[in-house]
Amino acid sequence: MQYKATNPEEYIEQLPPDRQTIIKKLRAIILKNIPNGFQEQMSYGMLGYVVPHSKYPKGYHCNPELPLPFINLASQKNYVALYHSGIYADTKLHDWFIREYPTYCKRKLDMGKSCIRFKYMEDIPFDLLEKLVTKMTVDQWIALYEKNVKR
Repeated sequence: MQYKATNPEEYIEQLPPDRQTIIKKLRAIILKNIPNGFQEQMSYGMLGYVVPHSKYPKGYHCNPELPLPFINLASQKNYVALYHSGIYADTKLHDWFIREYPTYCKRKLDMGKSCIRFKYMEDIPFDLLEKLVTKMTVDQWIALYEKNVKR
């Protein structure tokens, strides 16, 4: 689902009350723990955490007018989704997350390439996501992104 919002607060206000609570909590975790240099904004109709053009002027290769995306957070119809580009681009980070997940959550991991889906709001592994958010700096993300794009 895509919401029409121009800022994160407006996005959250449009969500059902139960989802507002979850998204607010996840947003707070991201804002508290994401390394310096990333910037929060609306991105693709979701909450986005990006590398701003002031840090990476080239922008996103698919559309250089957009800043380089890193994390997105969204309330979808049947789940909450955390999109983490680092998990998709870094095999070690991906493997770490998959290895750690069962320690924090009893439910089966529902994950795509960069998308981690949470259908059961009571079982979101907040502590694990807090650790995940800290795992990659802006400079590390830019270097990994450029390495993968140049392939």
